[in-house]
Amino acid sequence: MNKKYLPVGIQDFKTIRDGGFYYVDKTAQILHLVEHGRNYFLSRPRRFGKSLLLDTFQELFECNEPLFRGLHVHNHWDWANKRLVVRLSFDGRHRGPEDIERTVLKQLKIIEHNAGLKAIPGETAQEFLLHLLDRLHRASGKKVVVLVDEYDKPILDVIDNKEMATANRDLLGGIYGIIKGSARNVHFVFVTGVSMFSKVSMFSYLNNLDNISLEPDYATICGYTDNDLDTVFAPELEGLDRNEIRRWYNGYHWRGEEKLYNPFDVLLLFKKRDFDAYWFETGSPRFLFETLKARSVNPIEFENQLIDKTVLSNIEVENIPAEALLFQAGYMTIVDEFRDGGMVFYRLDYPNYEVEFSLNNQLLANLDNRGKVPLAEGKSFKSCLETHDFEAFADQLRTWLASIPYQWHIKNDLARYEAWYLSLLLMCLRTASVEVRAEESISHGRYDMVIDFGEEIFILEFKVVKSQDEVEAKLVAAFDQMRKKGYANKYRDKSIHLIAVVCGSEARNLLEIKAEAFDAPQHNSP
Repeated sequence: MNKKYLPVGIQDFKTIRDGGFYYVDKTAQILHLVEHGRNYFLSRPRRFGKSLLLDTFQELFECNEPLFRGLHVHNHWDWANKRLVVRLSFDGRHRGPEDIERTVLKQLKIIEHNAGLKAIPGETAQEFLLHLLDRLHRASGKKVVVLVDEYDKPILDVIDNKEMATANRDLLGGIYGIIKGSARNVHFVFVTGVSMFSKVSMFSYLNNLDNISLEPDYATICGYTDNDLDTVFAPELEGLDRNEIRRWYNGYHWRGEEKLYNPFDVLLLFKKRDFDAYWFETGSPRFLFETLKARSVNPIEFENQLIDKTVLSNIEVENIPAEALLFQAGYMTIVDEFRDGGMVFYRLDYPNYEVEFSLNNQLLANLDNRGKVPLAEGKSFKSCLETHDFEAFADQLRTWLASIPYQWHIKNDLARYEAWYLSLLLMCLRTASVEVRAEESISHGRYDMVIDFGEEIFILEFKVVKSQDEVEAKLVAAFDQMRKKGYANKYRDKSIHLIAVVCGSEARNLLEIKAEAFDAPQHNSP
């Protein structure tokens, strides 16, 4: 068997197939889509293989048969039924409607030229598209295929400028409205993007599309599964810890039976042979950070949260729910699903260690006035706990909290709540790869925080007071609560440390920490 090459950054189907690159066959799902519908939309995070998927569609409809030999679709396709394809991509930077107009006209004129049609000058992008679809249909005698890549990028490029984002949305809406209104000339439509703008805004122009973003049958149409790694990429696994690959990169889930890897991560891991935050580091979530700050969103609210499914597809330029932003950008994924009567709820959480570590790290770096790397702080906290130096732990926590500005909690005064301090320490510890869980449920309630070092467990209870006079009473109350929560049943074979953390709402800092060893009662086997 000839050695295969890693298609790092290659989104061209022909290059991959002709060049001897690894390819995970998605054509069974592609064929199913073509046979069961005509108009589709798919949302996936950046660098998840959307452009390669569209390129595969294009080569298939253009009947480039040699490229599909050995793939599922090859024996199930009419290779004589070639169709013309209109493909629009918005992968450049678009600062306003004029940029969009130029991008669309340039691409349409190339399609016009390649089809051998006479050039028609002086039309707007909408007029040009309307006439081109009709002319291509007439010239070929067959309806046209329309593919749109990154349909929402011109909006996301300027999402922090609401006026410009709205202007871009309106121009794009007119263009997409032409596609919807040209059904007599169009055979098949497939649109991809990151965001699912609601049907009362962007999708009012594309409400004929079947949104398959959360359809279990198509959950794996982009991305790699565990089976893909163990079969297609089996030669690349040697020398790499398979469990670490899963921990770092597996976990994306769109309601199918399998979890997924981002292809970009996997390919770079196989190339560089080292674990790193490859996908996260290719994008800047600056708008995400600014949105969370502006809305005073507590970071701990990201995790393990239950939301109405409509929230994920309810994005408006004027109002983007933080949960939808995190999910659609790839920082959260669906980990569970619940039904209550006619309502459907999804539980969201981090997809994998790469995102958990990187997002917490960047959130803290954006909070810290000194611009310090949170990893150093996290390692220091970890060291203090490992050596049971709780006084040093308290001193460091005071210094660190004093360095964090108020942007995140001024509006809603989050410093009055235990969860604010809990979330800060939680994020910091996670940057140092500490196994830490927030608000862990047990039979008699829940722990504020559990730090798991294997044989040692640190259980923390957080309290907030207005003045120093209340500290001692809160310490007593914290230990009383912790002792009643049944540690012996959950951690009977481990060494347990109880830590009460009392912070001041006025001081906006730590006031006191007290730690005690907890001797779990021994249980005899029946």
